[in-house]
Amino acid sequence: MSAAPPFNPVPVAYQGGSASVPDWLNKGDNAWQMISATLVGLQSVPGLVILYGSIVKKKWAVNSAFMAFYAFAAVVLCWVVWAYKMSFGDKLLPFWGKAGPALGQKFLIKQAALPATTHYYHDGSVETAMATPFYPMASMVWFQCVFAAITLIILAGSVLGRMNIRAWMAFVPLWLTFSYTVGAFSLWGGGFLFHWGVMDYSGGYVIHLSSGIAGLTAAFWVGPRSTKDRERFPPNNVLLMLAGAGLLWMGWAGFNGGDPYTANIDSSMAVLNTNICAATSLLVWTWLDVIFFKKPSVIGAVQGMITGLVCITPGAGLVQGWAAIVMGILSGSIPWFTMMIVHKRWTLLQKIDDTLGVFHTHAVAGLLGGTLTGLFAEPELCALFLPVTNSRGAVYGGSGGVQFLKQLVGAGFIIGWNVVVTSIICVVIDRVIPLRMPEEELLIGDDAVHGEEAYALWGDGEKFDYTKHGFGLYEDDTLHPKTSTGATQVV
Repeated sequence: MSAAPPFNPVPVAYQGGSASVPDWLNKGDNAWQMISATLVGLQSVPGLVILYGSIVKKKWAVNSAFMAFYAFAAVVLCWVVWAYKMSFGDKLLPFWGKAGPALGQKFLIKQAALPATTHYYHDGSVETAMATPFYPMASMVWFQCVFAAITLIILAGSVLGRMNIRAWMAFVPLWLTFSYTVGAFSLWGGGFLFHWGVMDYSGGYVIHLSSGIAGLTAAFWVGPRSTKDRERFPPNNVLLMLAGAGLLWMGWAGFNGGDPYTANIDSSMAVLNTNICAATSLLVWTWLDVIFFKKPSVIGAVQGMITGLVCITPGAGLVQGWAAIVMGILSGSIPWFTMMIVHKRWTLLQKIDDTLGVFHTHAVAGLLGGTLTGLFAEPELCALFLPVTNSRGAVYGGSGGVQFLKQLVGAGFIIGWNVVVTSIICVVIDRVIPLRMPEEELLIGDDAVHGEEAYALWGDGEKFDYTKHGFGLYEDDTLHPKTSTGATQVV
């Protein structure tokens, strides 16, 4: 009579080698990837929802927050139905993957793999194997989804305060499909820029340069805000704006720390560099505001934080700490100069109403970060992450000079594609749905567009009517001087 098998008190769901814990699964990597995805998701909802709803004039608070809220939901559905595989699936064209759903059980529970990422030498032998992280496809799909979503939400910052919400609802899936997926596949999913060796650690080009250029382009086609809004557009809640900015900053740990697709030492470097650069950039921007405008602007500090986060993104795990400081100094000063000086003197930028200055905070900072990565990418750190062996920045000699040129070419492709495709999308939508709100909606704001208001308070420049509110025998007809040097005052 054989002995009974030993009793195992651990449920099958937790046992290694079971269907729910296959041999290839690394629970630590999977946990970090899911946490990173959640952190990036929190940057959008509620991070940018709060920031957008607070940084704009009161009459646009609801509409601005809702544009971000809607975009997040729309991207999630489009992503799993067709867009994920266009970005990270099998190659259809050198810059595009084959569309298809990421919904089936068999696909989502198997080990994650990016099929077009196998890197070959010129003789056809394998240089770097296909990217196959030690967690399921479901984790990869969701992690990449929140990146796609925040890109659309960043873009929205350029057209707040006048884009027709119905046109925006059509714009989101079209731009995701025909612009974002191209950049993502080309640079990350195994496209031609990926195999050529263009460096974009976590989205300086795929996310920030593309959203900044597309935002400026969309702002051109949508047209400007009302004259009254362009002249005076104060934030309605500075403290809540800082809360949204804080979620954005802390969430960037997942943004850059999750991109090695594993909880390794490169991930730790990326998180530390991200905070070094963001802090340096914030301080430099604030000092410049004090020197030239005599006051430290809170909006300006938020912008400096954002430009630092954006600038370090393409090189977060590829540069040393001292380089992160240099990048922070430059990201706190060059976008400040383009926003405060160049913007006010360049007629073209004056004509295009980029509501939150997304061109400066994301396109300029993203381009700056990508080119600086081509200078400062350290060879040993590159070897921890990049598929092209012996990669390095220009300051380390060797092939570094060519790398810098590759970074410029990669940026040129992203810029050109987004200008053309965003223009086509806007023109096509405008033939069906007006891109810009009608004048009566522009005059009233949220109440006309949504039938809702952000606060049950008076005071968006209109006169106070004490007969309606029952207290105070005065009217608020004070004209407040413009003191902010922030993004909402760039025009």
